[in-house]
Amino acid sequence: MKIRALIVDDEPLARQRVRLLLAEEADVEVVGESGDGFQAVDQLQATRPDLVFLDVQMPDMDGFEVLRRVPEASLPVVVFTTAYDQHALRAFEVHALDYLLKPFKPARFKEAVQRARVLLANQHASVAARGLLALLGQAPAAGQLTRLAVKTPGKVIFVELDQIQAIEAAGKYAVVHVGKEHHTLRESMGSLESHLPPQRFLRISRSVIVNIDQIRELQPMFKGENLVVLKSGKSFPTTRPIREIQQKLEFR
Repeated sequence: MKIRALIVDDEPLARQRVRLLLAEEADVEVVGESGDGFQAVDQLQATRPDLVFLDVQMPDMDGFEVLRRVPEASLPVVVFTTAYDQHALRAFEVHALDYLLKPFKPARFKEAVQRARVLLANQHASVAARGLLALLGQAPAAGQLTRLAVKTPGKVIFVELDQIQAIEAAGKYAVVHVGKEHHTLRESMGSLESHLPPQRFLRISRSVIVNIDQIRELQPMFKGENLVVLKSGKSFPTTRPIREIQQKLEFR
């Protein structure tokens, strides 16, 4: 069985070391590399690797937050890598397969790969993934966000879901409206919709998701068109029938 592996680390030399060590494993194929957490979330969902070597401490989004943002179906076996041993306990608390402290020796790396090989051969990977999600505080069936991590120049801020008024598509990005501010996320509307609690958010068109609690009124327009008006006064056209949205509001 070929093991498909993803390497995630913000340091190019660290990624290179893992790649060179994996080159010695005949049954392992590197399917991608990521230099930051946001890219890692995208690649984990796009490549669906069997195994990920995941750096814990990265500047914009740490390894634990990366795992929280990945749906259960895309979670692989996880081997954490880091230069800081204070993360070790937490790594095992979230059911990581292994924890490599940099600079790790080739023999120790081979041991981690062998543990992954055995786990995958015994088809226990899905069980490990479910346990990982549960211990991250995220029910496997839901995979829902509790906050949004937003990358801004020099920092990452966390937006509480009840602060969000609406989310609009902008090409490959999404614009999150929070009061008079807006934040841009490198994430698709489909991915966001799948992670947001459906009892709190509703996709009213292909390009707009609204916070149900922020809806002030519904306005029928001409030619069957309708508007959803938020408490802020901002309005969005909707392709959903007004009756359907009304029922969602009434039984909230």
